[in-house]
Amino acid sequence: QVHLVEFGGGLVQAGGSLRLSCAASGSTLNISGMDWYRQAPGKQRELVASIISVRNTNYTNSVKGRFTISRDNAKNTVYLQMNSLKPEDTAVYYCKYRDFRGEVWGQGTQVTVTS
Repeated sequence: QVHLVEFGGGLVQAGGSLRLSCAASGSTLNISGMDWYRQAPGKQRELVASIISVRNTNYTNSVKGRFTISRDNAKNTVYLQMNSLKPEDTAVYYCKYRDFRGEVWGQGTQVTVTS
């Protein structure tokens, strides 16, 4: 079993920054991927960023240049650094762990950006 716990959500003004963390525990594997999704009220959940290694990352176009995904393998933790935040970034952010056995979701953390 893999268990994920998310931290770092909150309320910030437009132009501000926030850093999300997702800590994995349990039967994690070395070969795995970690993703950040978000879901705004009334909208579908969308993939924001993915990471397998430093040179293997991907971002949705709306956050490129503003968000950075990274991971600390020693701490089994993935991060999402969010800069230049916009009201459109307001959503519940979810961490997802994946390997050949399947997927595990974090509990979600609320990010609210005011204008």
